[in-house]
Order: sequence, then C-alpha cells, then structure tokens
Amino acid sequence: MSGFKETETFDFHGPAGRIEAILNLPPDGATPRAAGVICHAHPLHGGMMHFKVIFRAAKALQSQGVAVLRFNFRGVGRSEGVHDGGVGEQEDARAALTEMERRLPGLPLILGGFSFGSAMAARVALTDTRVKAVLILGFPITRLDSTADLIRVRQPRLFVQGSDDEFGPGPAIRTLVSSLPEPKRLAVVEGADHFFAGRLDELQAPIEEWASSSPWDARPHFG
Repeated sequence: MSGFKETETFDFHGPAGRIEAILNLPPDGATPRAAGVICHAHPLHGGMMHFKVIFRAAKALQSQGVAVLRFNFRGVGRSEGVHDGGVGEQEDARAALTEMERRLPGLPLILGGFSFGSAMAARVALTDTRVKAVLILGFPITRLDSTADLIRVRQPRLFVQGSDDEFGPGPAIRTLVSSLPEPKRLAVVEGADHFFAGRLDELQAPIEEWASSSPWDARPHFG
C-alpha cells in the first residue's frame, strides 16, 4: 500500500501533559479488527514502552489484526508529569484509550499491561466499559495491597504468567484466576521468571491464540 506506515511514533495529550507513544498497525496495510493499548511496568523500576515484554505483546496482537498503542506513563521518556503512585497512571491509560478511539473509531478496545501495567489495566477495565477485553501479563500479586478488585473485572481476560515469577508464581496465579468469573484464560509459561527472560516466544504464542479468537466479541458481564 502506497504511503502505508506500519509503525508511527507520536505524542498525544494526557492529563499531565504530553504522552509519548508508538502505534503499530496490522502488517501489509490490513484493516484493523480491534484496537489495543498496552501499559508498561513500574516507572520507578525501569518500566517503559520499549520493554521487551510490552513489545512482544504488541507484536502478538498486531499479527492477529489488532492495531496496538504503546505509551510511556507520565514522567517516563518524553511523557510529561511525575509518577503518581498508580492513580494518575490510570488516567494516562484512559487517555490512551481515548486516543485510539479518535484514531480508529468504532473498533473494539483491548486494554493490557505487564506487571504494574497489568494492575493499571485491570483497575481501568473495572469501570471503563469501553474496554472489551483485557490482557494481563506478569500480574504482580505480592506487590499489591489487594487483588480483590479483580473479581469485578468481567470482560474476557487472558492471564500470562511465568511459573517462577517472583511476584506471582504458578500456584499463586492459578489459585487467583480459579476464583475469578468467566470468561477467562490462563497460560503459565513453565520455568519463566517475571520478565519471561529467554521465554518471550512462549509469552507471545498464547496472546496470538487468544487474539485470533476475537475475545472482544464476547459480551462483558458487569455488576
């Protein structure tokens, strides 16, 4: 396609000012089936939109026809503002969803994240009915005060976790996910740590499989 750009880097306006972002469109100019936003790991521990797990998650969704926005939370990279302990960061994620609505109107929205970003995604999905499916990678169980709100997230969810994740090992994530309402899926990558070091292909595969099933078409159950 003449003039087609699969990857675009740009800034958009967020609640704390400029937000730095990258948009990946489906390959070969294919029409997107859905639009996704992926949130990165903790800003005070090196988290940023270029992190390998975030990049691979975006590529997995992109390969299944999803346009994916990665962005830097406030205070990271060129994004303005300062870290807000997970409060303002939820508003950053909402602003990213709004940006995707503006750029790709009418498409179902997916919200996901890794580690701290997965907690942000879950909290936003809890109240934002624009979100039609949720991707939760490396959920940091031991770093959260409570996981109780997860039971109220009713959109279709995919959890991908390493069995040796130091912040949520296999038994802990299996117990947690088993307590949650449907629709949900869990993929545990055996032998993988929190960062899926050396296991990124095994992280990517279940995301591709999940996205290929169009989970955003399922009806969310709120209440």
